[in-house]
Amino acid sequence: MARAATTSDPFNAVAEPRRREILELLVSGERSVGDLVSRLGLEQPSVSKHLGVLRRVGLVRARRHGRNILYEVNPAGIRPLHEWTNTFERLWAHQLLRVKERAEQKAKRVDCE
Repeated sequence: MARAATTSDPFNAVAEPRRREILELLVSGERSVGDLVSRLGLEQPSVSKHLGVLRRVGLVRARRHGRNILYEVNPAGIRPLHEWTNTFERLWAHQLLRVKERAEQKAKRVDCE
């Protein structure tokens, strides 16, 4: 099965670590390209390219503010990623419960010695 193009699939878009970093920075609010460049330590064309991909797949949206373009996370675009990762919530809850039970059993054995 052919892989979806990065520019058409949010899952492929976030597979790139730099795009995830950009999304993490945008979670706290709008940022300009210049701000992202300084925080990420990347060149402006690279940041703009990543923002373009994130925008095309609907994960970020942009608005003009004077001479700047401000980017922010698009909650509706993030929703499919969030819903998919939530399918694994029960697995992690179960794993954490098992770790807790083992730690409690070990603590009881130590107390009994």
